[in-house]
Amino acid sequence: MYINVHSQYSLRYGTLSISRLIEEAAARGVTQMVLTDINNSTGVMQFIRECREVGMKPIGGLEFRRDNKLLFIGIARNKEGMRELNELLTFHNLGQLDLPDQAPVLPNAYVVYPFGYQGELRANEYLGIRYDELHFLFGMDIQGLKHKLVALQPVFTSSRIEYRLHEYLRAIDLNVLITQVGEGDKCKSSDCFLAPGELEARYSKYAFVLDNTRKLLDSCSMEEYASGRVNLNRRTFTGNKKDDKELLEKLALGGVEYRYGKGNKAALKKVRSELKVIFELDFCAYFLITWDIIRYASSRGFYHVGRGSGANSTVAYCLRITDVDPIELDLYFERFLNAQRTSPPDFDLDFSWDEREDVQDYIFKRYGSSHTALLGTMSTFKDRSVIREIGKVMGLPKAEIDGFTDPTRSGVNRDNDTFKKIVAIYELMRDMPNQRSIHAGGVLISEEPITYYTALDLPPKGMPTVQWDMYEAEKIGFDKYDILSQRGIGHIKEAVRLVEENLGKKVDIHQVKKFMKDPLLNDRLKIGDTIGCFYIESPAMRQLLTKLRCDSYLVLVAASSIIRPGVASSGMMPAYIRFHHNPAAVNYLHPVMEEMLGETYGVMVYQEDVIKICIHFAGMDGTDADILRRGMSGKYRSKKEFDRLVERFFEEARKLGRPEGIIAEVWRQVSSFAGYSFSKAHSASFAVESYQSLFLKAYYPREFMVAVLNNYGGFYSRWLYVHELGKAGARVHLPCVNNSLAVVSISGEDAYLGFIGIMGLEGKFIALIPEERRLNGDYLSAEDLIKRTGMGIEQVVILIRVGALRFTGKSKKELLWEVHLLLGQKSRPSNDTELFQLEKKNYAMPVLTNTALENAYHELELLGFPISLSMFDLLKTAYRGEIRTKNLIQYTGKIIKMVGHYVCEKTVHTKNNKKMWFGTFLDADGNFFDTTHFPNNTPSYPFRGHGCYLISGKVVEDFGFPSIEVYQFAKLPILSNPVMD
Repeated sequence: MYINVHSQYSLRYGTLSISRLIEEAAARGVTQMVLTDINNSTGVMQFIRECREVGMKPIGGLEFRRDNKLLFIGIARNKEGMRELNELLTFHNLGQLDLPDQAPVLPNAYVVYPFGYQGELRANEYLGIRYDELHFLFGMDIQGLKHKLVALQPVFTSSRIEYRLHEYLRAIDLNVLITQVGEGDKCKSSDCFLAPGELEARYSKYAFVLDNTRKLLDSCSMEEYASGRVNLNRRTFTGNKKDDKELLEKLALGGVEYRYGKGNKAALKKVRSELKVIFELDFCAYFLITWDIIRYASSRGFYHVGRGSGANSTVAYCLRITDVDPIELDLYFERFLNAQRTSPPDFDLDFSWDEREDVQDYIFKRYGSSHTALLGTMSTFKDRSVIREIGKVMGLPKAEIDGFTDPTRSGVNRDNDTFKKIVAIYELMRDMPNQRSIHAGGVLISEEPITYYTALDLPPKGMPTVQWDMYEAEKIGFDKYDILSQRGIGHIKEAVRLVEENLGKKVDIHQVKKFMKDPLLNDRLKIGDTIGCFYIESPAMRQLLTKLRCDSYLVLVAASSIIRPGVASSGMMPAYIRFHHNPAAVNYLHPVMEEMLGETYGVMVYQEDVIKICIHFAGMDGTDADILRRGMSGKYRSKKEFDRLVERFFEEARKLGRPEGIIAEVWRQVSSFAGYSFSKAHSASFAVESYQSLFLKAYYPREFMVAVLNNYGGFYSRWLYVHELGKAGARVHLPCVNNSLAVVSISGEDAYLGFIGIMGLEGKFIALIPEERRLNGDYLSAEDLIKRTGMGIEQVVILIRVGALRFTGKSKKELLWEVHLLLGQKSRPSNDTELFQLEKKNYAMPVLTNTALENAYHELELLGFPISLSMFDLLKTAYRGEIRTKNLIQYTGKIIKMVGHYVCEKTVHTKNNKKMWFGTFLDADGNFFDTTHFPNNTPSYPFRGHGCYLISGKVVEDFGFPSIEVYQFAKLPILSNPVMD
């Protein structure tokens, strides 16, 4: 009898999860009910699935509200009715239109209006009357209305505590005090499942209402929705499965020659065996659609990187979806696709950050807006910042809330009654969904219209998005295409363009195998000369490359995985480095470990290694190994299955006679990977892109660094990439109105900083200055610039102070006098056309010059870093330290002093919950060195931001990499700003 039931997906309103909702209903003898969440159908498919598991009849629906006012309830009679309801909501969401007071014609759905609705009712429309509204029927002539009345007993909560939680949720949603939540803003305390027989008793005098309701429910059926997971993706690419098969085979076998040359029998055999599995598992369309996306991107000149488990596929390699050779790396296809796999595989396709939307737009147009949508995500209240929100709606003062969110006051807060109450509320809501959002890159392409399964949202991204997440998509039967973006591809793309533009050379960036054998690139890897290169430029990665003396692709693949926190925190990273330099010292835990992990010296580096060990050491089956892999990567929604594997791992290993101590140690290594480890295919894909970046950096360093700057850098601050541009041999110039573009530009060896980096310069002038110059020639003077751009005095002053008008040959002070005389008190120049030009008066002015120090301070203020002087030049002291980076290792074990220009720092929490820091600096020669700051020293000598520091400490060496354990540490003062003196 419940036609208006709500779950937690009625965001910030309902309090019951789908599972709890069904559990509560079953406990009261409910045999059928309708899920009608407010303005969303997020939970409908899960509701149908879980109701069937307990033998309850599920019915899908939607509650339509506008500004928290109930308009009507839609109840699907069947699958078509669910589509009609979803499409109604979708139409208004995508068009950003208000929902109507009256529902349109919905042939396969019922519409229930709240009692009091005055409009004419169609054949499929009813009035819902609550039991506390039945008294309105007394004395009314209801003869013509009797067949239209149905029982309306909404369900939002299940207890008094949950009702209070509901009030907090409403207050947070409305951003008001909990005492200000009005009756119309929340549900009634009676809006819950009633005790068995109670609903019938309350309507006993109007039994026809219950009869109408029962009849309505009985006529609904969701049986058309499959009971198990089925393939809901687009089934064919060509429109015919036979043609799909033939096309994929033709493309794959043709690609063998491109990738491996003619007559490579091993490659042909591998491709044919993969094709057999792809055909059997009906994955032709998935491969062909992915190939089509790449084909389109290539036709537009877009560069991509194919990652994910799909990089295990030789077919994908031959289709140019990936650039990773699975044969060379001994990657097994079964990791991507096998009959026992419990979850759908996918490709991760990375594009440049400024090209991804074009690719997504193509997918929507190519495969149809009715069949294409972006994947959603669901955030929860788990972020402890919600404690602040709870405090606000309770009316607590800001100072008190700040105290509750201050981790240093945790001991004091523990005994505070108000804090205890806040935490109790937080614990109730922490796992509840808070808001719908958009997945990082998932795209769904369906065979049927996607509205059979969900309504669509229109988030800020501007593309239709489903109302559930990847986990639900997987359970329903959708496989996603991950269309992602990253800055590293932007670096490569623009660097290739700049090389052709500036040097007249065309670069084939896909000659990756040639790059991997290039001694120059491998020498750069060995010394960690990788600033700006994708994935290998961070201090930790450069240290690792140096310690490994990495000089090959295969070692780089391993490095790309062992840098991950899971490996590093387990102690496996130093073990791998040690054994890499001395393989003979490896003591394998067990013969199986040697057989399976010989390539990585017995260290589990990849997800695939863990799967191998679970199968071959512990005797687990492929399904359990796959569940474990997903648990490690954080893609498994429930940890229940993951935790079950611990017990199973030990049981199965014991059956094989493995020693107890060895089992425990192997499991320790396996479990330390949880949530962090990479697949080997992922690491291999990243290493390919790293080599491409490194090739450009090694052979075209100036163009490459300009590309890094114009794609908004990478791991480091902008000034460091400008520094690297100078080290690469470029003459780095300040912005100039007659030479600069919006972004950094390069001509020959001259690089001009762009207008984008100037703080305070308005966007319209960033674009206008170079465009006006292109159309009408160089600017002749400050006055000419002002007249041609309409620039006001504030904007002109910024350009003068940053040195962008130095082409005039006048000092900044002269130019400032000039523009103030020209504009006077006017903020902007007059737009009146001059009938004739008056001869300008020339005033005799004293000699006005700017010092280098003044210029450096202007640059610090407007660019964030100086160009005309270095930070070392600004120091009050001439002292530059006892030694420099180039001879640091010669002082191993000794206490030294160095002066370093701060680059970055990293904070790490130790096991006893203390902090330690790692710093990266440049010496006066412009070379990097690294520092370690232990907890007992750092509080006395903290980091104080950008600038130069005097560092005293002991030089330590680890696998040939020197660094400094800091004992004393102080920021050095710089010369005062002469303008302020």
